[in-house]
Amino acid sequence: MLCLLQLWTTTGYLADYVTQTSIAHLPKDKLEQVPLPVPPKSEQRAIAAALADVDGVLGALAALIAKKRAIKQAAMLQLLTGRTRLPGFAGEWETKRLGEITTYHSTANNPRSDLGADGDTDYIHYGDVHAHEGPVLDCRQAGLPHIARHLTGTATRVEEGDLVFVDASEDLEGVGKSVEITGVGGRNVVAGLHTILCRGNRAYFALGFMAYLQFLPTFKNALTRVATGISVYATSKSQIAAVELALPPVPEQRAIVTVLSDMDAEIEALEARREKTEAIKRGMMQALLTGRVRLR
Repeated sequence: MLCLLQLWTTTGYLADYVTQTSIAHLPKDKLEQVPLPVPPKSEQRAIAAALADVDGVLGALAALIAKKRAIKQAAMLQLLTGRTRLPGFAGEWETKRLGEITTYHSTANNPRSDLGADGDTDYIHYGDVHAHEGPVLDCRQAGLPHIARHLTGTATRVEEGDLVFVDASEDLEGVGKSVEITGVGGRNVVAGLHTILCRGNRAYFALGFMAYLQFLPTFKNALTRVATGISVYATSKSQIAAVELALPPVPEQRAIVTVLSDMDAEIEALEARREKTEAIKRGMMQALLTGRVRLR
């Protein structure tokens, strides 16, 4: 029965029987008319066993990814707060107000309707920042929308290592969400609608370290306390600039970034493996549940 349910939902047999009004639905009388190729029970059991094996691999990968993420979260709390120091580093961290060691630059204000596949400038929309999973956004791989440069007004061109914050979030979890920009090269890149463009002083920040500010409890709590709004929580440049943080020396920052980046790379590799396995399963279902491929 499980095989048949999967067949109905994955092979398109039901599409011709769906009634389209304001909402697509499948009436019972139409469902009863659907012709379905049904394999013998012994073959159904074999198909179910094959798919269950793939589900087992997917489940193991999901558990491993969750474990690696938990380990990374614990490592960030230890390394970014100084509770645990990497070998070779000691001494007190310096407390600085972010406004003393960062500058804030103009952003564009274009709606999605101005963006497209053409244009000489990459555009970082706040929705892209919210949707991006990692703390670093590589412009070479992110598939950013494009815009004509003249439409972006006086927006400052983004540089390597700049931090782009969202200034609006529908929930407190998204307050302070940001990405550090890499892969700029010779590209024209601007930060867009509902973003804050922050540039760190390289005497105080190693490349890659600002990406992890959003995970510091001190930083997150400071912004959450002052975020304003009812349906949407807003964050301003002045609120970010007012946050005080204890920062490790730049060499220690580089070492921390290396450790956390290696963890990110391992998680990304596991996620890619899971996506590939899911694609294999979809292919198996299309082949086995339609009879195009028969198990021995």
